[in-house]
Amino acid sequence: MPEIQDVREVVREKYGAIAESRASGCCGEGESDGCGCGCSDPSGAAMQIGYSAQELASIPEGADLGLGCGNPLAFANAQPGETVLDLGSGAGIDCFLAARAVGPQGRAIGVDMTASMIQKARANLAKSDLSNVEFRLGEIEHLPVADASVDLVISNCVVNLSPAKDQVFAEAFRALKPGGRMLVSDLVLTRELEPALRNNVELYVGCVAGASLETEYLELIRGAGFTDVEVVNASRYEVGIDALEPASPERDAFRVVRSIKVRALKPA
Repeated sequence: MPEIQDVREVVREKYGAIAESRASGCCGEGESDGCGCGCSDPSGAAMQIGYSAQELASIPEGADLGLGCGNPLAFANAQPGETVLDLGSGAGIDCFLAARAVGPQGRAIGVDMTASMIQKARANLAKSDLSNVEFRLGEIEHLPVADASVDLVISNCVVNLSPAKDQVFAEAFRALKPGGRMLVSDLVLTRELEPALRNNVELYVGCVAGASLETEYLELIRGAGFTDVEVVNASRYEVGIDALEPASPERDAFRVVRSIKVRALKPA
């Protein structure tokens, strides 16, 4: 891939276009943009990757853009009164769910590097009855939060987009209170992609080409200082594959991708 800043600009432009061009749902007919986005029915895709109908009914319209690869909160055990930080919060789906899980005494903070996505999330917040959610513009490699200020870090199919994943995990570790935890839903590779696929920009912004080998991904988390690193759920990932040509190299790339949910702890 190009230089790190160039990668960020490609991702920012792609997801900015999704935020600006679609009121709800990132996929138009026959289109495939981003993680988890392979149909014109984002709610259907969300249920396919682990969200319940009840959860989807509790969020503002337009908060689910179909960009995830799992439901991190299903494995995070968010508790009343906790502060939750969502890395790459998009239009806000996981922040809104986290805010309800932690209750009015808790807090949910979303960070996204795309200004138009932050604008969309804030507009969604204005349509809700929640007062314990905020969205901050920033890069997940340079989180705009204080040291040791959150209880739980979550992320949904975003870390794989970063060209500096080690820095992302180091920042998550910094932001967590001692004894805090992280639960990320993400895409990883079971084997290396061929160079031509690794350098495919569409696959990169689609969360495939930027993915790490699973073993390397887990080592990056441990390297940031986390302990008790555990894959609590894993599944095949094929959302959006039907939009690709049957014999295309891009379709082949999905065969080496899987969705995992990883839990890790910051030592007390």
